[in-house]
Amino acid sequence: MKTLSRRSAFTTLLGTFPAVSVGNSFVGGLAAETEVSMQGRISKTLKIGMVKEGDSMAEKFNIARAAGFDGIELNAPGFDVGDVAAAVASTNFPVDGTVCGSHWKIRHSDPDESVRAKALEDLKQSLINTKAIGGHTVLLVVGHGKDGSEKEVWERSVANIREAVPLAAKLGVAIAIENVWNHFGYDHEGGSEQSAEKLVQYVDEFESPWVGMQFDIGNHWKYGNPGDWIRALGKRVIKLDIKGFSRLQGKFTGIGEGDIDFADVRRALLEINFYGWCAAEVGGGNSERLEEVAGRMDRVLGLG
Repeated sequence: MKTLSRRSAFTTLLGTFPAVSVGNSFVGGLAAETEVSMQGRISKTLKIGMVKEGDSMAEKFNIARAAGFDGIELNAPGFDVGDVAAAVASTNFPVDGTVCGSHWKIRHSDPDESVRAKALEDLKQSLINTKAIGGHTVLLVVGHGKDGSEKEVWERSVANIREAVPLAAKLGVAIAIENVWNHFGYDHEGGSEQSAEKLVQYVDEFESPWVGMQFDIGNHWKYGNPGDWIRALGKRVIKLDIKGFSRLQGKFTGIGEGDIDFADVRRALLEINFYGWCAAEVGGGNSERLEEVAGRMDRVLGLG
């Protein structure tokens, strides 16, 4: 089988990448500027739990589309594949990926081998179910620092997740590691000048284009400059999550609030030649709330 680079492999997956309506780009918060635009490079998605209206999956999909989103992420495993596939077909609205719903409690870094076996089972089933509904990624939290030393968490999680990589490659569904507050790969109390070096090394352990990063722009503003992290991770970034964060207040915020330098984020994404999805991960609500979230994404990412 021909070996693909991470970027070319994921570009193959994006062959049906939807067009994005664009306009002015924005810097920092919500102030307008025209320096950098992500026109045609990013499509907006959101987590299914943010859609608080609609009784059926198809209704939720249509609500998300009407609010300005191009796709949606589900939690896996756990959904009815037939029902979701039917909803995708009837609405022509894609499920671009999923989130492995058990990864916080059933961890790949757990000292208990039986727990790690269950984590692997859930990851494999998530990959299978995601493929069945047309998705391209499974977001994964790889473990937690409380499970042992950094070396132990690193070695256990890499060994366990590596067992799923051949299946990911066979299905064409990428394992998208999230940078998240799991006390691994950074020092939680270490300040705001930390680098992405450990995450770079961790992703490279898998030696596969089917393992990359779903980089959360807001999660690591506490630890370092998101633009610098994106530049360091480079081609390893295959997808994005977005939220706001205030370093001054030490808390998460709405998208475009807080003090993240989104102009630098856009510059970094252009520098690594990023094309792909960006998933909102903030409080959801009714149609008006979802429209607000989509509009905030447009503004800070330079999409309209």
